[in-house]
Parts: sequence; structure tokens; C-alpha cells
Amino acid sequence: MAAIALQQVSKVFPDGGVAARDLTLEIADGELLVLLGPSGSGKSTVLRLIAGLEEPTSGRILISGRDVTRVEPRFRDLAMVFQNYALYPHKTVRENLAFGLRVRGVAAARVQERVQQAAAMLGIEPLLERRPAQLSGGQRQRVALGRAVVREPQAFLLDEPLSNLDPQRRVSTRAELALLHRRLRATMVYVTHDQEEAMTLGTRIAVTRDGSLEQLGAPLEVYERPANTFVAGFVGSPAMNLWPGTWAVGGRIRMAALPIELELQGARPHGPNGQAMVVGIRPHHIEVTAPGDGDARGRVEVVEPLGAATLIHVQVDGLPELARAVVPPDLAIAVGDPIGLRLRRDRLHVFNADGVRLGPSGT
Repeated sequence: MAAIALQQVSKVFPDGGVAARDLTLEIADGELLVLLGPSGSGKSTVLRLIAGLEEPTSGRILISGRDVTRVEPRFRDLAMVFQNYALYPHKTVRENLAFGLRVRGVAAARVQERVQQAAAMLGIEPLLERRPAQLSGGQRQRVALGRAVVREPQAFLLDEPLSNLDPQRRVSTRAELALLHRRLRATMVYVTHDQEEAMTLGTRIAVTRDGSLEQLGAPLEVYERPANTFVAGFVGSPAMNLWPGTWAVGGRIRMAALPIELELQGARPHGPNGQAMVVGIRPHHIEVTAPGDGDARGRVEVVEPLGAATLIHVQVDGLPELARAVVPPDLAIAVGDPIGLRLRRDRLHVFNADGVRLGPSGT
């Protein structure tokens, strides 16, 4: 397998669009790195740059220490799995799996051996004589993965490979991908806009926005210590609550929209008294109390039963948007109920006025 390095890579299109801005990224041998970001963030273009399907405007791309910036895709020894599967409709599954090897002149016996190994690994042996039109979406995706596996490439590049599957099939195929990575010990770069996929699959996550790298780290690190308000709002479901506030004397936060002050546990002010900042707290870290208790009082506007929990949206006077809280599923609560909200002080996240992390309270 291979390590992949992007060194100050930029990609600017003729119309002025920027897909990568001075991007530096090291992908370790055997790692599954997830490129996570919203549509238009440049993540798929970065994958195409690694594959050689796009040429960078500036910077270098290295695979196993070899500069491949201007090397044609066929000489990079990478396998790419596309969102649309890209299977040959007139060929059987066996023929689809074998095609790339035959083009490369691999001996027939070796082709057969690799096809059987890949089919067994992915559980598609009963499908080998079928054509793509006879397969479900999940089966087609496994065939597309199998076509990459048989090549035994230096690395796998996966461009939103699960986005066309239904929710149940996505979960099962995601587990299959995790097992496949563990079995092959392969270097994989995985592109998605789904933060749940990123959290469950990635060795590390690279969060991108407008061609820039916002944060790089292990999944729990990105979730628990987001580098800025963009990452805080994008990673995690339901999204983090982000509220305006100001620093107050003695290491306290005065909430601009709430009639409360919060004392940060183990934290100090990061600026002069009255400096604007942003307070973040995840919905799971807000407790519902009686209307007269807690840190704020509000009215329930929306109740979303999720099965294992219930998500409520609460109108709090002075807040520009509804506050979100996750509560136990057996809590009796209805639209229109007056409630109180108590914030866990040790789970607050603090950002400056530009959205850059200043540090959570107590962590």
C-alpha cells in the first residue's frame, strides 16, 4: 500500500472557481482518511487531483514518496470507486471484475483467482453470472468495490460510494467497507458529505470548506473539539447550538440573547470585558427542567420522536433561532409546553467573534 501527500496544492478553474487552496495533507500508509464537507467544498476535486483526473494549478502530489503531480492516471496505480458505480451493463459481474486485469495483460489463471477472492470477500459469489441490471443498488456497489479490490492497487479512492443507497443499505454497506479496510489494511481516501459516515468510517477526518482545510483529526477529536463554528455546526447530528455572548468580569459569559450569565469551569476570559464571542453547546448536553428552573425559559415549538431519543425545538426569548435539545423518549412533552433549559457548564464550547475556537469549558 502507499502513503499519499499533498503539498501546498491549489486548484483554480478557468472561471475563477477554487476547489483547493494551498492544501497540505499527509495520508498515512493503511489509513482511511475521510474528506468531509458540504457540496461544493472541493472534496471530490481533491480526490480527482490525487487520481490524476485533474491537474493542480500549483503544488505537488506524492505517492509513496514519488512525485506524481504530472503523471498520467494509469501510471499511479490507484483504484477509484465512483458514486454511479460505472459498471459495464452488457458484461456479467465476473466480466466486470476481470476487465481491468485483462486490459493490463494479467494471466488468465491469475485473473480467475483474484476475481474469486474478491467475490468471496464481498459476498457476491452467487452474483457472478448476473448483469448489473439484475442487481440491487447495494449489490452493484459491492461489485464496484470488487472491481477495485481485484486490482490490488496502492490505494483506493472512493467518491461518495454510498450516496445512491437507501438508509438501511447504507448502514450495512458502511459496515462492510469498514471490514474491508481492516482486512486489506489498505490506504483509502473516502469522500462524503455525510458526517455520520465520516465519524464511523474514518481513521481521521479532514473537514473542508470552499477548497480550504478547516480541521484535521480523529473523529472524536473533531466532534468534541471543533476548530471553529463551521466545524461545530457541520459535524454532529443534530447540529450544535451556537449563541452570541460577551466576556464578563471574572471568567464569566454574559449571554447576549439570554437573561443569564454562565461561569466557565476552569476557563479564563480571552479578551477584554465585553468582547463579543460565541457559545456552543450540543443538544445532548441541555437538560429540560421545570419552567422556573434552569438557565433559560422557553416554549416547545417542535417535537421530533427519533426512537431512542426525542429532539425538541424550543423558542427562547431573545434567541435568533430555535434552541435544540435531545431528551429521553419517555419524557412527556408536547408542543406549546413551557419548559426550562439547563446547560452543562463542562460541555460548553467557546469561539471568538470570527468563529475560531477558544476552548471548551472544563476540557
